[in-house]
Amino acid sequence: MGQEIEHMGIIHAVHGRNIQVKILQVSACSGCHAKGACSSADMDEKFVDVDAEGRKFEVGETVTLYGQASMGYLAVFLAFVLPFLLILAVLFLVGQFTSNEIVSGALGLGILIPYYIILSLFNKKLKSRLKFRIR
Repeated sequence: MGQEIEHMGIIHAVHGRNIQVKILQVSACSGCHAKGACSSADMDEKFVDVDAEGRKFEVGETVTLYGQASMGYLAVFLAFVLPFLLILAVLFLVGQFTSNEIVSGALGLGILIPYYIILSLFNKKLKSRLKFRIR
């Protein structure tokens, strides 16, 4: 089995088979002794929907969420890397046909609209691949 991502969380809500788990996402420097003097210390609450898989859970219960590390790599690739590469490709291609930088930039950014629309069409398939489980 590959590497796993683990997060401790607290069950926030239970809706039948669907469980909403609250995790505290902290940056690497949030544990630093100087975080009070630094503006980069970052803590944020995130809510993750998880399938109960036939088990019973109570609100307030502490659980461990886990998923494959490859799941995180896929999410980063789809959310950041691929859109960046699309923007660069459109900028260079349009730049070859026109010398207008405003048009190149607008089309470069405009390519993100159909990209994210297409990505949203695959929402169910992505949710099945990018799924955390409860341990």
